Formats: sequence, structure tokens, C-alpha cells
Amino acid sequence: MDYSQKYKEKLVSAEKAASVIKSGDWVDYGWCVGTNVAVDKALASRMPELHDVKIRGGILCHEPEIFKIENPAEHFTWNSWHMNPVERHNVNNGFVFMTPLRYSELPRLYRDMKDPLNVAICQVSPMDAHGYFNFGPCTSHMQAVVDKADVVIVEVNKNMPVCLGGTGAYIHIDQVDMVVEGENPAIDEIPAGGPASDIDKAVAELVVPEIPNGACLQLGIGGMPNAIGQMIAQSDLKDLGIHTEMYVDAFVDMANAGKITGRRKNIDQGRQTYAFGAGTKKLYDYLDNNPECMAAPVEYVNDVRTIASLDNFISINNAVDIDLFGQVNAESAGINNISGAGGQQDFVLGAYLSNGGKSFICLSSTFMNKKTGKLESRIRPTLQQGSIATDTRTNTMYIVTEFGMVNLKGLTMWQRAESLINIAHPECRDELIAEAEKMNIWRRSNKR
Repeated sequence: MDYSQKYKEKLVSAEKAASVIKSGDWVDYGWCVGTNVAVDKALASRMPELHDVKIRGGILCHEPEIFKIENPAEHFTWNSWHMNPVERHNVNNGFVFMTPLRYSELPRLYRDMKDPLNVAICQVSPMDAHGYFNFGPCTSHMQAVVDKADVVIVEVNKNMPVCLGGTGAYIHIDQVDMVVEGENPAIDEIPAGGPASDIDKAVAELVVPEIPNGACLQLGIGGMPNAIGQMIAQSDLKDLGIHTEMYVDAFVDMANAGKITGRRKNIDQGRQTYAFGAGTKKLYDYLDNNPECMAAPVEYVNDVRTIASLDNFISINNAVDIDLFGQVNAESAGINNISGAGGQQDFVLGAYLSNGGKSFICLSSTFMNKKTGKLESRIRPTLQQGSIATDTRTNTMYIVTEFGMVNLKGLTMWQRAESLINIAHPECRDELIAEAEKMNIWRRSNKR
């Protein structure tokens, strides 16, 4: 069947597409590098005449034009599923708000939510001969968005890689109400980061020996997991598998180094499975039409049961700080959101349930407080007031700093306190001991 006529009938300008959004509407803007561009620009020009528009999105890789209008808080709210720098820098402007969730729940939230979804807009690859557009590296929850929306607008971008997968990776022209052909901007890039720091290397040198041949890997967002990935690419490991929430540049380096085969995966054998991807052009070129890579809905990828079914699952994530009870904060500085829970808790739980699995939370022992100019410990007596416990103390497994590694599973409170203080920065240990004593979690016979 020739779908070109349907395509032509639904082809509209960005201005026409933006005109369907009304005051009071709920609108979905896409996800990560799939966030729309042309319609956003058109909507920004008319947003001053609208009020109470409620927009959902997340992991913005560029600042939308609607953020730049005068007094945006008077016209719309941005409701983020997962904060990143673009979003959190606008929190104090009164129009950006965080939605707490486990990322794996997102498709269900769309299906079950009582609020309507009036308009959904996202970037896609050009339509193929069978009438399908591809969501690119943003399969994630987009099928649930499309199913919920009253009006679906796709913004075609010739630079969008076609990311092969199964259910949820595509949208058919019959599901689309409007097609917009934008200016085909380059896909947003997230830098892979500079050379690994000495601290990154020290942490990687502790984690990589814990990874067996044939392990299945997940890497979180951040410089330290990426540095560990780089070291894996240079290691002697072989037959690794990939099952990860976010596909990052380090996986490309591992694949190019011949480390990834996926032969030992219990499910999706031979496939690198992921929910979304973002990185440099190298990553997008690698994912484009690559049958080894499998884009899948996040409710499948991040499901604890899926993760647990993969033997020797290794989950590597980072954190903002951790307290002596073993609570991990990976998403806020006090009440100020930095990111979101994402899939960290799911992968921490799933890795522990995996046969031979391990989860690692990696962080530098200290950070420089920009306000005070003082070096502060990331291992704290208790989490800062208002900080979020992303991983509860009962779920935490391995904690790694440049000074060592500890497995908290099965440790009593005094053992936890002692073990965590032992991997804290030496200059911070005496103060941590004093605080542990006040909280009655320091045993007199503990090491000093």
C-alpha cells in the first residue's frame, strides 16, 4: 500500500500544528532528544496569548523556546518526569516542577492518569514505505503517550537515527493526526565527558575486577559510570551483554573494542537492550539501523523481574551522597532537585535478585562546597534535610569511593557505620565517628 497520500493529507506547518493547543490543555513535548523543535518555536510565538497550559517532558537536551518568553509562569507549567540542568535552572522561575516516580512506571502512569492528554508532539525519523515513523533513541514510554493523546503530532527530522526494536519503537501514519517537516536540526548531543579523573580511575579500578566475563551491564547517567565503561572497553573482559535504561557512548566503545556479544544473556540473546539513548553523534551513528541494538519500552527494560532474569547482572550508578545508615540520595541537594529517581532503584533491586548479580553505587568521597569554599564529605551522618532517599538502606548493596568498597548487605548498623567511615575521606572520618557515637551506631570496639 502507498501511504504517501495519507502523509500529504496530514502534512501541516508548525504554526498550524501549534494552533491546536488551547489554554488549559495538557501537552506532551516528547522525551530527551525526541523533544520537538519546530512546533515549540511556533508555540512560543503564541504562548503569550495562552494560559494554564500544562506541559510534560523530561531530560531536556536544549532549552525550549517556550522557556524564553516573557513571564513564562503566567502562561504554562513544565512538569518534568526527570530533571536535568536545563530544567532545574528554571525551577526558581516558578514554572518548572518535578514529578517523582520510578521511571519504569511511566507508561502505566499515562494509561491510568485521570488528567487528559490533549496534544502529544515528538520528533521522529522519516516515514518508511510501510507507513511507520520511528521514535529514534526514545522508545521509552512514547507508545503509551500516543495511545493516550487526543491529537498526535509528529515532527519529522531526517537526522533522527532509526532505532530498531519491537513493540513501542514505531508509530504508524494511521495513529498520527498531523505531520510537521521541521528544519532537520542535528540531534541534541550530550558530551561523553573529558578524560577520567584520578578519582574516577580509582573507583573504576575497584569495580571492574568485580565484573565476570559474560556479565550483563547497566550504566547510569554521569561521568563516573562513563569512566568505568571506558575502563571496561580497555579491559580483558569478553562476551558482555547490555541491558540498560540509558544507552551511552561507553557502550559504543565497548562494542567497538569487541567486548559485547550478548551470547550469555538469558533473554534478548545477542541484543543490546535499552529504553532510550543520548550521547554524541558517534552514538547516534552506531544505533542507526543497527540490528544488534534493541529499543524497548521502559516498563520492560526497567522491570525488576526482567533485570532479575539476567544472570550476573551488574548495575553501576552514581549518587549525590549517602548516610551512615546506607540511604542513598541520587537526585537532590536538600529540597533542590538535581535529577530524578530514574531507574536506579529498579536496577539496584533487580541486580541483587539476579543470579550472581551486583549493584554498585559509585561516588567521590568529597565535594567542594561552592558557597563555603570548604571540602565536604559525600558520606554524611544523615542525609541533608529535605534530600531524597533514592535507594533505601535495605536495598543498598556495594558502595564505592576512591578509598574503597563495601557491601552493606547483612551488616548491622555499627558495621555499616564503620565500613562507610572507612571509605570516607581520611580528613572527614573523625567527625563522622563523633556523629555516629551521638546516634548510637558506633561500637566502642570499632576501629579508630
